[in-house]
Parts: sequence; C-alpha cells; structure tokens
Amino acid sequence: ITVCDCESSSSDCNKMFSTPIHSFIFLFLVLSAIGQISAADDKPETEPVPAAWPEQFHALLLMNKSGSLEVVDLWYDWINGRNFNIIQKQLGKLSYDLEWNNGTSFYYTLDASKSCRTVHFQVGILRPNWLDGANYLGQRRVNKFLYNVWEKVDFLWYYEDVITKRPVQWIFYTGREAHVMTFEVGAVLEDEKWQAPVYCFHKEEKNSE
Repeated sequence: ITVCDCESSSSDCNKMFSTPIHSFIFLFLVLSAIGQISAADDKPETEPVPAAWPEQFHALLLMNKSGSLEVVDLWYDWINGRNFNIIQKQLGKLSYDLEWNNGTSFYYTLDASKSCRTVHFQVGILRPNWLDGANYLGQRRVNKFLYNVWEKVDFLWYYEDVITKRPVQWIFYTGREAHVMTFEVGAVLEDEKWQAPVYCFHKEEKNSE
C-alpha cells in the first residue's frame, strides 16, 4: 500500500525518501494485533466489510500532506510476494521503494548518485485481507463519490467506493492523504523491473526494523 507514513532513522534515507513504506507496515501490523476499537453509533444492522485487495494490481496515487505532493506508481503483487512504490516528489527526485515478502526492502535512486539503502524487516508486505477487522464508520459523500469508510486500529481511515468496491483514498493519522487516481486490477509489472540495482548489494546496510 504506499500505504504508509513513517519517518526513517537514516539521515541519508530521509533525503531520499519521505515515506519508508515498510516501517509503516511493521507498525501497522503491531497495532492491528492489539485489538479493535469500539463501534460507531450510526452503523447499520448489517455492516459492509472492505473488499480484499486484488492479489495483483497497479495504482497511481497522489500523496498530499500539507501541500507537499508526491505521485506514487504502486505495483502490488501478492502472488509473487512483492510490492513496488515508484515515488516522484513534486519537482524533486524520483526514488524507488522495492519490498519483498521475506522482509527485505530496498530504497534507492537510479540517478548518478547511485544511492541505496537495504533494510530487513520482521514482516513482509501487506496481505490482501489486511483490512479485516476494521471498524466501520458509515457512509460519507465527498466530491462525486459515495464512500464506505473504515478505521483501522486508530492508524488510518480507508475510503472505498460504495458501487465499485475500489479504494478511492486513505488518510493516515498524521494527516497524510493518499488519493487513488487509477486502479488496474490484474496489472503486473515486468519481472526484470523488479530487480534492485547491483550497487544495492555492494553497499548493503545491515539494518533491521
């Protein structure tokens, strides 16, 4: 999911990446294990549940936090155990966040700087059913969309189109917003584009989170 909004402990990585996605996933899964929050008063007798993510999809996301904008090209591939966020900061660098289900993530650029940071996490990528157990908040109409809205462990708010069941946006507790511009179910990025550059392995940092 760039579905995250956390800060990196590495000063070099802070310059490269504004959202270390996998740090969010680890924190999110820990919070999910704590338990569920109380139900809203205006819930219907039969509550809708969020649709599971397709096992493979491509989405174009517009990320916004207080006017700081990014476009994220998201490739989710649960079948092959991988997730890829290609991040373009407004008038800034193009950076890459490549995540594998074994907990390994690469944060790198492909410019002349050949910057790369490798991190080993205790969890893999988000599962398709990561929204299971979310607290239903009811329906909201924003702009031209009618949403079903859920809250997940007081960490993010997830908005799904009532008709299509596709995600339209999610908002983190920090105020950072992800707006889904396109959503292609079944789209898969070519295998060769999932390979981290060779300098990621020459300069691998033994970080764990």
